[in-house]
Amino acid sequence: MTRKVIIDCDPGIDDAVALSMALFEPSLDVVAVTATAGNVSAEQASRNVQSIIEQLDPPRYPRLGAATPPDDGPTVDARHIHGDDGLGNAGFVVSRHHHQHPSEKIICDEVRAAPHQISLVCLGPLTNVARAFKRDPELPALVHRLVMMGGSVVAAGNVTPAAEFNMYVDAPSARMVFRSPVTKTLVPLDVTRLVELTLGFLNRLPGENTRVGVFLRRVLPFIYRAYHQRLGQESIHLHDAVALVAMLKSELFTFKELPGDVETRGELTLGATVFDRRPNAQWRPNMDVAVHADADRVTEEIIRVLDEAGRATQA
Repeated sequence: MTRKVIIDCDPGIDDAVALSMALFEPSLDVVAVTATAGNVSAEQASRNVQSIIEQLDPPRYPRLGAATPPDDGPTVDARHIHGDDGLGNAGFVVSRHHHQHPSEKIICDEVRAAPHQISLVCLGPLTNVARAFKRDPELPALVHRLVMMGGSVVAAGNVTPAAEFNMYVDAPSARMVFRSPVTKTLVPLDVTRLVELTLGFLNRLPGENTRVGVFLRRVLPFIYRAYHQRLGQESIHLHDAVALVAMLKSELFTFKELPGDVETRGELTLGATVFDRRPNAQWRPNMDVAVHADADRVTEEIIRVLDEAGRATQA
């Protein structure tokens, strides 16, 4: 039985890998892909979602949602890691759609059309989800599950010493979603950083006789160079691909029910995720948080799903 999902993302090379997996995974029915600002601007994120879909040409095209900027967030992006266009400067050309619906409307429409059946897989800042919940206050009760890549429990941040990127970009939206009455799973940096992909990963991608293989071989080399030149690392992290695996193969992860919130005002801690882990915790648990993963098996699962995508896109 397939699971209906909406992928909400800010492509981003790791988002592109996650979409390459999700769009051809037989157990998933991707009903929509919604863009959000984050790694790149809202306009570029919308173009990138369309580019990825057109390059991969999945058997069933999802609905696409256009991003709009956060109402009040810090000016930051991750183009130094993902390239000026967010996709490794691959320079994909896309046709311009004249009638684009905002991402939050697409989320509301699809969840309302299939109540209690759709999971939201959020791979970027939580702007769209917060707006959808504001637009339709009954929506949280109609979402099957919300899976979020972001935050950290004890790990250091990756945009400031305290904050993970997705939470930092739109901390007020993250706080609203954390506090919403929806079943939530968080896949934080503590776990996604366990999965380190060396250059050998490139040799295990689908072949160049597949659309997925051609696409990934155009975008992935950039992020390896960026990690080496800017971070001094020879391996990369594909945070969003790991989060997708957490949904597909939850048995590869250890989860703990925790009470979490997001800092929205701190001068040094804006966007930090805070969990009440005291022995006599006063906050009520509000989400399942991944606290460990079998990194080797997660890596193999990423490769397995991409192999499946390669078989589905052979020339």
